[in-house]
Amino acid sequence: MKKNPQIIGNIGLYYTCYHLSRMGLNAMPTSRNAKGVDIIAYNSDCSKMISIQVKTLSKRDPVPLGKSIENIMGDYWIIVNDVKKEPQTYILVPEEIKKLAHRGEKDGRVSFWLQPSKYCVEEYHEAWQRIGKPN
Repeated sequence: MKKNPQIIGNIGLYYTCYHLSRMGLNAMPTSRNAKGVDIIAYNSDCSKMISIQVKTLSKRDPVPLGKSIENIMGDYWIIVNDVKKEPQTYILVPEEIKKLAHRGEKDGRVSFWLQPSKYCVEEYHEAWQRIGKPN
């Protein structure tokens, strides 16, 4: 069964909010289809606030990053893949995304991708501790 891309995206978004909430953070999705981060999360006294970009894939595929990696935003990037079976998460920071990005060119058009061999590694897999506990 093929799922609507927006539904696939929602799975990753709300799956990520679920994990952040279990960690003691208030996690709120931002406006969908707006340019910017996908989730704002903060602790109970608002002394710690983070922004998160979520990329959701139905299987273990490359993550499309767009035409440039100069404006990668957010404090963390959470890649959720294999959402049709059993979601797997990978937690990275923007500097890592930029460092690991693959530059492709086709018909004179440049695009950037994050290959599974770069992000599907033990260091990032289910690494929620990288975000830390709320203070």
